Amino acid sequence: MNLLEHCIIPDWPAPAHVKALQTTRQGGMSVAPYDSFNLGSHVGDNPLAVARNRMSLNALLPSEPVWLEQVHGTVVANADHASCLPQADACIARQRSSVCVVMTADCLPLLLCDKQGTVVGAAHAGWKGLAAGVIEATVQAMNAAPQNLIAWMGPTISRDAFEVGEEVRAAFVENDPQAASAFAPSPLMGEGRGEGEKWLADIYALARLRLNALGITQIYGGGYCTWREREKFFSYRRDGVTGRMGTFIWLE
Repeated sequence: MNLLEHCIIPDWPAPAHVKALQTTRQGGMSVAPYDSFNLGSHVGDNPLAVARNRMSLNALLPSEPVWLEQVHGTVVANADHASCLPQADACIARQRSSVCVVMTADCLPLLLCDKQGTVVGAAHAGWKGLAAGVIEATVQAMNAAPQNLIAWMGPTISRDAFEVGEEVRAAFVENDPQAASAFAPSPLMGEGRGEGEKWLADIYALARLRLNALGITQIYGGGYCTWREREKFFSYRRDGVTGRMGTFIWLE
C-alpha cells in the first residue's frame, strides 16, 4: 500500500527544500471507530495499531517527528531540541530533518515557513488556541519578519458544521471587532432550545484575520471540511470517539 496516495501535499509556493505532508484517515491499520490511519496514541485506539501507523510514516519522513502533548494552549516547542512528548500546541524547526507535527480532528492545522526556507513551523489552532494566540506565539518563536512568511491551512471543520455559543464569539470579538465577520447566526437560533445564542464559526476566516493582523498575507489551503468529508477525515465533533490526523513540516 502506498501511503502517499492517501495523503495531501500542501499546494503552496514554499521553497523546494521545505517539505510538508497532511495525512488523512485512509491507508492505515486501525479498526473502527479509528479506521484507519489514526496517529493519536491518546484516543483509546490499540497501541500496536497506532505504532504500526506511525512506523509506516518512516518512509516519508527524514526522522522521527516531535510528537506533542496538545492542550489547546500557546506553548511552542523547538523540534531541534525538544524532549520526549513536550506539552505544547505548536512546533518550529531550523535544523535539517527536524520534523514538526500537530495532530487534529476538527481543529485547524497551520503550517508556516519563510520564503528563504530557513525556518518552519506547525500550529494546532482550534478555537481555543486561536483565541489565546497560538498563531502569534508560533510566529514569534520563528523569529522571522511576518511579511516574509507564508502559511498553509489544513483541513478543519467548516463554518456550516461548527456551531458555537456566544462565549466563543465573545472571546474573539472582544479582542478584535473584525472577528464578528467570521460568525453567522445559527439557523437554529431562536428556536427555543434554551441554550443561549448560537453561532456558526468560520475557523479559516478567524485564522486569516490573525495572520493578516501579523502582516502575513500569503495564505494558502483551506476549503476542506473534516465534519462533512467523512470518508477522508476524522472529526471529533461528528463522531466523538475517533482518530487523529497528522500535519508535518520539515527542512530537507
